[in-house]
Amino acid sequence: MTQRIDTEVAIIGGGIVGGSAALFLRRQGVPVVLLEAGLCGARASGVNYGGVRRQGRGLEQMPLTQRAHELWGQLPALIGIDGEYVRSGHLKLAASESDMALLEAYRERTRGFGMHLEMLDRRTLARRYGWLGEHVAGGSFCPDDGHANPRLVSPAFGRAAGALGADVREGVRVASAEHDGTRFILRTDDGLEVRSRYLLNCAGAWAGRFAEGFGESVPETSIHPLMMVTEPLPVFMSVSLGIQGGGIYARQVARGNCVIGGGRGVSSDPDFARPGRAGLGTLMANATKLLPVLRGAQVIRFWTGVEGNMPDHNPVLGPSATVPGLFHAFGLSGAGFQIGPAVGEVLSELVVRGQSSIPIDAFRIERYTAAAHGAAGRPESVREQTLESP
Repeated sequence: MTQRIDTEVAIIGGGIVGGSAALFLRRQGVPVVLLEAGLCGARASGVNYGGVRRQGRGLEQMPLTQRAHELWGQLPALIGIDGEYVRSGHLKLAASESDMALLEAYRERTRGFGMHLEMLDRRTLARRYGWLGEHVAGGSFCPDDGHANPRLVSPAFGRAAGALGADVREGVRVASAEHDGTRFILRTDDGLEVRSRYLLNCAGAWAGRFAEGFGESVPETSIHPLMMVTEPLPVFMSVSLGIQGGGIYARQVARGNCVIGGGRGVSSDPDFARPGRAGLGTLMANATKLLPVLRGAQVIRFWTGVEGNMPDHNPVLGPSATVPGLFHAFGLSGAGFQIGPAVGEVLSELVVRGQSSIPIDAFRIERYTAAAHGAAGRPESVREQTLESP
């Protein structure tokens, strides 16, 4: 027997974006049904590294990441827990003088966005962070960036939305989504039919399929960041680390475990990924080179996930170009944990007010049409940005 629900807003995907969108909509009294194929916050939003950083993002994302920074400061009021969020500082290291020059140039381009980046030479690094390996030339320090526990934070947004009256359905896979000229109609594998005035496509690495169903084909692919965690060790590292140009990133939690990422997992199924044997040795070797104190430490777990990725490493965020009332938010390209709450707030503003309080034109889905970008497909500012997994 088919169960039918009528609502104002339907959301596909219960990650940090869909969950926060539901939360912000319910705070304004808007009826919401959220449909999640698995458990809220259990996929990319819950298995990522946990970096909550602004440093390293492209100029297009600066207003979005600024607003997200403000929302992270309100985390207990938003979701009822602190999520182990700490503003530890984010240290981005340079392996060479040319990398230092890139970090200097980035600081100049992003002045005025409140990051207060501090350039550190090799001597200063040795004095402050004597546990670093010798193969670094300097770094850039952002004092108010930090990290959190995604396994706590991401599911909490969906729970908080449910506590405010959102109809949150887990284990419900959307089999089809269409628009009948008046309302959206979503049908699930278990016979549920949801009809809504608005639809938010927050399905992560699977969102491109829904966009294509509405006539908006985009080149979304999947990435599978590889991560590991060590046994508890004596606390030696207070900051979250990254490398100019990517390669490895690390943080240590209060219990002493070191969470470290770098490289990619493997996947033969679009819905799943696993750590690949070939990448494990490389990750451990890179970790001990950067952090010699880890030599001899036991790794207690490796993992990966499935994350949506766009060619320009910017999300698709904003209204559909083909169907009024449809809004997209996906393709956060391995760095969506920090901006997730702000993306959810933007979606709520688009539904309630018809516009966002921060600029999102750079993220519109039209940039992937031939007329919008031609064959090149990448704005110059994106070519210049340095990319780094969380």
